[in-house]
Amino acid sequence: MKKLKKISKVISTSLALSLVLAACSDKEEGSSSKNTGGDKDEKVTIVYARGKDDTQGTTAMVEAFEKKYPNIDVKFKEMPADTGKQHDAYVTAFNANSDEIDVIDLDVIWPAEFAQAGFLMPLDRFMEKDGVNPEDYNQGAISASKFKGKQWALPKFIDAGMLFYRTDLVDEGSVPKTWDELLAKAKETKGQGGTQFGYLMQAKQYEGLVCNAVEFIASYGGQIIDENGEVKVDSPEAIKGISKLVEVVNSDVVPQNITTFAEPESHTAFINGQAGLIRNWPYQFALANDEKQSKIVGKVGVAPLPAGDKGSAAALGGWMAGINKNTKHPEEAWKFLSFMAGKEGQKIDAIKGGHAPTILSLYEDQEILDANPYYKDEGFVKALEAAVSRPVAPNYPEISDIIQVQISQAVAKKITPEQAAKNMQKEISEKLVK
Repeated sequence: MKKLKKISKVISTSLALSLVLAACSDKEEGSSSKNTGGDKDEKVTIVYARGKDDTQGTTAMVEAFEKKYPNIDVKFKEMPADTGKQHDAYVTAFNANSDEIDVIDLDVIWPAEFAQAGFLMPLDRFMEKDGVNPEDYNQGAISASKFKGKQWALPKFIDAGMLFYRTDLVDEGSVPKTWDELLAKAKETKGQGGTQFGYLMQAKQYEGLVCNAVEFIASYGGQIIDENGEVKVDSPEAIKGISKLVEVVNSDVVPQNITTFAEPESHTAFINGQAGLIRNWPYQFALANDEKQSKIVGKVGVAPLPAGDKGSAAALGGWMAGINKNTKHPEEAWKFLSFMAGKEGQKIDAIKGGHAPTILSLYEDQEILDANPYYKDEGFVKALEAAVSRPVAPNYPEISDIIQVQISQAVAKKITPEQAAKNMQKEISEKLVK
């Protein structure tokens, strides 16, 4: 429990910083008293939208829900894996007042923006009626899903960037602790055990690149926006982090087309045995041990990401679930959301999907610990302790776009890390003052 409290404290602090501070909106919240399907015996179908799930977590969770609630069918709508494209697809649909989707998954940085825009239905009355206690959840995650004093989503799982490695290629005592050690170990293991590459990451121009950039920059003591809302990216520390990122992406230990890799491309290559080391989120462990699709079952370890001059840093993330304000089935949508983000759903997702729960008591569940033994490991604890938030800004998507473009330009060597930092300093500052 001592480790659990430590994890809770660190994640709570970091996720609280991740809350997007949006301006107030006069838009109506929308009524939740729409037609819920008529007669109680009438079968209702709700649509649940989220990005592709390469684990068995979503399927197993939906099956369990439909078994418990036989009068509610859940139709899965797969959204783009790219979180930026997923975000834009939701915005387009909800701006048109579409009721096609009932329940959606939300990146940790979206709830305030979507609430301000009037896309989501507040959950407070549902939670009060069913006795859902916010205190049962990680408080940072709950805070990130609140806006204007109301609850707009419930947190499903917590993410933090971690280093996964092939235990048949990398001894526990030789797991790289710095970025330079990582490059050396990746070069050493490349070609061994059927591998084609030494290291895998996410370098495509999308939100995942921002997470990787934040990790490199923070590991060298840099920041993009500090705790006072000041832009600080044009600093020697941030430039050093960007430079190391550029070095890794352009090294011979990663695939030549690494700039096309998001999570699906990187985790697929890893479970197919194509590399000995990978930067990814916690779900990677369960996926690597899935006998139906992985070639490296039982051969995976976890550790904090390599350190720069100032230590290891892990981008903190996570996903939540909310209800479309225009849903025709608010009661059924709530039943599904509360099941999915409650103990039953999170337990299934932790066991089948490898996602770290947001309900802290689940870390004491032996079945979850058996499925995710690294939840008890020092490497997992230290990886979470290294968590840092992405830049906090009321218009985060615009800030993210600036970072993506400039880091991509630096990675492609079209501009220097120094120029990328100067460009970000200027462009982000201009956006923040508007």
